[in-house]
Amino acid sequence: MSRHNRRRSPLQVKLTLVGAAILAAVAAVTTVTVASAGEVFRGHDDAGSAKAGADHAVFVQGNELDGNTIHVFERAQDGRLSSAGTYATGGKGGDQVDAPTDSLASQGSLVYDDRSGLLLAVNAGSGTVTSFRVEGQRLTDRRVVRSGGDFPSSIAVSGRLAYVMNAGGAGSVQGFRITAKGLEPLRDAHRSLGLDNKRVPLFSSSPGQVAFTPGGRELVVTTKSANTVEVFPMTRDGRPARRAVVNDSAGAVPFAITFDKAGRMLVAEAKESTVSTYTVRVDGTLEVVQKPLPNGQNTLCWLERAGDFFYGGNTGNSTVTGYRTDRRGRLALTNDVGVAAPPSAESQGVIDLAVTKDEKFLYVQNATSGTVDGFRIGRNGSLTKVGTTPGLPPFAESGMEGIAAV
Repeated sequence: MSRHNRRRSPLQVKLTLVGAAILAAVAAVTTVTVASAGEVFRGHDDAGSAKAGADHAVFVQGNELDGNTIHVFERAQDGRLSSAGTYATGGKGGDQVDAPTDSLASQGSLVYDDRSGLLLAVNAGSGTVTSFRVEGQRLTDRRVVRSGGDFPSSIAVSGRLAYVMNAGGAGSVQGFRITAKGLEPLRDAHRSLGLDNKRVPLFSSSPGQVAFTPGGRELVVTTKSANTVEVFPMTRDGRPARRAVVNDSAGAVPFAITFDKAGRMLVAEAKESTVSTYTVRVDGTLEVVQKPLPNGQNTLCWLERAGDFFYGGNTGNSTVTGYRTDRRGRLALTNDVGVAAPPSAESQGVIDLAVTKDEKFLYVQNATSGTVDGFRIGRNGSLTKVGTTPGLPPFAESGMEGIAAV
């Protein structure tokens, strides 16, 4: 029976905790493929219109098992999307064990770095990471490197550094330098997370995200089954401390990470659909600024910031929740019901989200429907739908996950 038709228990959908044990495993990091340009399967190829860096674009990772692709869309002034091509990453997508709707069970699997103009994508099924140079809405200069572990599922960027989180096996983070030739492995920058997963992990025991704090002085990882938020203080040479500072999560099943304007860290927690706010101390310990705030929805996993507002994706009932913060960093819902974008027939299986650089638009992946919704962000944080883009890989044996917007 295909996973598209297989029923999943409420226990799975609620991301039940799995105990973690230590398994020592370190994978070598080597460059495996270098290509002068990404393959264009469909879409525009007008080099005369190309420009350095991404411009009014939305990128969606297909995560196909037989060959991962990036679907590129041009963003109009009103937020509507039109296809601008599909590019092969040179790697394979992945599918975690028993994932309810999200094959990678992570946030940050597709990242655009504005400083370098590179788009970075994980290839979970082949243990690699792909970089593309972005020219407007075109992808060029494809390069592929080993991720340093099994099942890469999240990427964090700060300055000239990129760190990849590997979810399989013991779990790990691996550092890279961002160069004109793509990613180059950083020596002595591999750190184990001490998990006890198979090479393809169970969705509830895989880590959720890797992220840099603003300024890049700490590297943070959420671990769902261990129920911890782990912080690696960073040295001046771009390498993490030998061991992470392990902090108990204030809420159950920590997943996504983001930060407010003042640098406070917000973590989405899947089990009770809550968000907790922390201060990250210099020594890697966390101070709880605000205890878990529930949104009344089902299975909050993804969380992104747009100015003073935040938006969370609730995959259990296909809704989007809006939040606002005050000057003291106190978080509150933008409305009483906790729903900024209600479910619709064509928008089922809400997963990953992305906010444009100008913070005017929010884009939401709908895994079950194989669609992306676009919303205009109002001055009060309200969301107005501007369109739905169909035809993307829906969740079945695997499905799209990872989205970036500029």
